[in-house]
Amino acid sequence: MTSVRLTQYAHGGGCACKIPAGELEEILAGLSPWIGPDLLVGLDTGDDAAVVRIDRDRAIVSTTDFFTPVVDDAFDFGRIAAANALSDVYAMGGQPVVALNLVGWPRDVLPLELLREVLRGGQEIAREAGCHLAGGHSIDDPEPKYGLAVTGLADPARLLRNDAARPGRPVSLTKPLGVGVLNNRHKATGEVFPQAIAAMTTLNAAASAAALRAGVSAVTDVTGFGLLGHAFKMARASEVTIAIDAAAVPYLDGAREALRDGYVSGGTRRNLDWVRPQLQSALGEDELLLLADAQTSGGLLVVGEIPGGTVIGETRPAAEWALAVG
Repeated sequence: MTSVRLTQYAHGGGCACKIPAGELEEILAGLSPWIGPDLLVGLDTGDDAAVVRIDRDRAIVSTTDFFTPVVDDAFDFGRIAAANALSDVYAMGGQPVVALNLVGWPRDVLPLELLREVLRGGQEIAREAGCHLAGGHSIDDPEPKYGLAVTGLADPARLLRNDAARPGRPVSLTKPLGVGVLNNRHKATGEVFPQAIAAMTTLNAAASAAALRAGVSAVTDVTGFGLLGHAFKMARASEVTIAIDAAAVPYLDGAREALRDGYVSGGTRRNLDWVRPQLQSALGEDELLLLADAQTSGGLLVVGEIPGGTVIGETRPAAEWALAVG
């Protein structure tokens, strides 16, 4: 069982498997689900989770996330997928309360003992988050998939949103980039990168709490659409320009070497193509690809300064370009 490489049973891995942002927006265009007066955050801005008001002091935060294996180790895969799903609640300023497992498993191909390890990994992260993990749903699937549907609670007056950025504020990032290229190298070679696993299994709970204490209102998490993709969504939703200082952006050890050696996912290239029409930059293609690197369980992009975050740019008044990178 220890010799099974989970990443070889999937066509892609992690959040790089997302349907491209541009295609997704085309699919959603024209759909008009019922929206009641208590829906505080819905589809309009492509935020990280839905938020529905319960009463004056409480709102439900609801999200789901699942994907194919991003690492070969089943236990670590479960931990990473669970941390990634919980991140959406933290990105809205909420606290996760209860989660349900989402499982797809090729039961005639992969041992069920491996699935138990995946679930055990998810259970460990949920316990760390203080979130009840209470059942879920499973299907027989040609590719292994795992994630969570998560429900949390937040103060409706203190939500963190991607449409709340205002000009003249610093922009911070709470985790280094580079897990995408490192995971791609892992899938191709089997080489293990503990620094990437550590980053992906670190909950965004502390960063979210720090943002709330600092009075921050504009936050999003950085996942499959990369730093550039999620910054673009925030800039567009908030009607500002986000200027990023590429030299200030932190990266995991080995990320630049993985890029140099060609371990760039198709999802990363699609991310860059999507934002390019709204991107002003004189940087080379490789540097832009790193900034567009499809992250799995990445950090928070915060409009403001918080302990533990790295200032990587600033917000500016809306201009011709949504993103300026230099």
